[in-house]
Amino acid sequence: MLDHLPILQVIVPLLAAPACLLLNKPKLAWLFACLAGLISLLISAALLSQVQQNGVISYMLGGWETPWGIEYRIDLLSAYVLLIISAIGTIVLLAANTGIRKEIDADKQSLFYVLYLLCMAGLLGIVATGDIFNVFVFLEISSLATYALVAFGRDRRALLAAYQYLIVGTIGATFLLMGIGLLYSLTGTLNMQDMAHRLSLLNDSATVYTAFVFMLVGVALKLAMFPLHMWLPNTYTYAPSIVTAFLAATATKVAIYLLIRVHFSIFGADFGALPIQPIFIALGLIAVFVASIVAIKQPNIKRLFAYSSVAQIGYMIIGIGIGSQLGLQATLLHLFNHALMKGALFLALAAVVYRIGSTERSCFNGLAKHMPWTMAAIVIAGLSLIGVPLTVGFISKWYLVLASLQSGLWPVALLIVIGSLLAVYYVWTLVESAYFGKAAASASSSAPIKEAPLGLLLPLWLLVLANVYFGIDTRLPLEASSSAASYLMGGGL
Repeated sequence: MLDHLPILQVIVPLLAAPACLLLNKPKLAWLFACLAGLISLLISAALLSQVQQNGVISYMLGGWETPWGIEYRIDLLSAYVLLIISAIGTIVLLAANTGIRKEIDADKQSLFYVLYLLCMAGLLGIVATGDIFNVFVFLEISSLATYALVAFGRDRRALLAAYQYLIVGTIGATFLLMGIGLLYSLTGTLNMQDMAHRLSLLNDSATVYTAFVFMLVGVALKLAMFPLHMWLPNTYTYAPSIVTAFLAATATKVAIYLLIRVHFSIFGADFGALPIQPIFIALGLIAVFVASIVAIKQPNIKRLFAYSSVAQIGYMIIGIGIGSQLGLQATLLHLFNHALMKGALFLALAAVVYRIGSTERSCFNGLAKHMPWTMAAIVIAGLSLIGVPLTVGFISKWYLVLASLQSGLWPVALLIVIGSLLAVYYVWTLVESAYFGKAAASASSSAPIKEAPLGLLLPLWLLVLANVYFGIDTRLPLEASSSAASYLMGGGL
């Protein structure tokens, strides 16, 4: 059984999805989905342990040797990202039974779990496969499920957000597929390891550069990399809150993984003469400042944290742009840490929506008196987002500053620190409203607001405590990210 873990990582949620539909009862579907998520989490933990002990795992589907057959290849990077996806996906699933009750009609809830597991299977497949065309296939599986999940939102604007996401996602997938086609025409293979080897033997050519640009643009669209991010705020704002929590903590992380895989593993860290590194640093810094400033002015808190996600993606892009092993490690650290931050923040907003039905800023006035545990979770996750010591956010930003200084980019380090101060402002305004603001008179005459139920609070606080725990005991993310960065900078795949 242990030999088949790479394929089971994808097969378990993929087969569990239609089973949820057959159950046709929301509670049973939820329990079955949670079981599938837990099994996926255990598999990913076992894969990470195996890779750390024994090296890269290569699994040949049908016994066909590479490059003729399809290979699932689990290295340090993919095992690390698989753990993030399965852990966050499972924790959010634990909250889903309660979280979707007020946002999705009962007759559609079983279908929700089907789509959730399909999306999760697609994300896991993108990371597990060693075949570049399979990456495209799994990307489409996860994307199609995501469009439907976003459309579940009760606000009619969710349909428009899903449609916009579909258009942008289709354009991104088309760019990626065109790049894959160009590489296949040059190398005659779709296996990423074999493709990387054959590209290293080719002289620089316009076709290789064109393929790189096509794939870069396609991934950047999926990633919501500034300035190709305009689909993200509406998607996060109008999707059901549980969907937003899952997507914010996993989907963009997989896109970052894909960008790193394409850039470092297929084309190589020192690829060609294109000025990628300064472009990444510039776009990352612009994203940090522009998205943070726009976030400050948002009247809706889900939209505020959506723009915050664009800024946090900017930090990850800066790390890639620095181009050093330490910079790449900082990006991989923030991949892990940002998943914990945003998972906690959006689950907290799901709790708010469950009780008051809105995330408009005005609804947060005096809310801490009625929902103290939920607001305390937002405070701690917000501190992590800022990068306060003893939280995970501090660790990744500290490494990002160190990487900038190590590369002689002290202005970049200074701008990273200043960008973090913008997060202080928009997090503080929310905390100020919740703890020191006064509820509107109409709200005071209505039924009293209660704390969120345990079904939401327990998964929420599991993520909140993880934000603190991994900010103190950093061994898991530091060791995994350091090993993965070293492996990638050596050209490993």
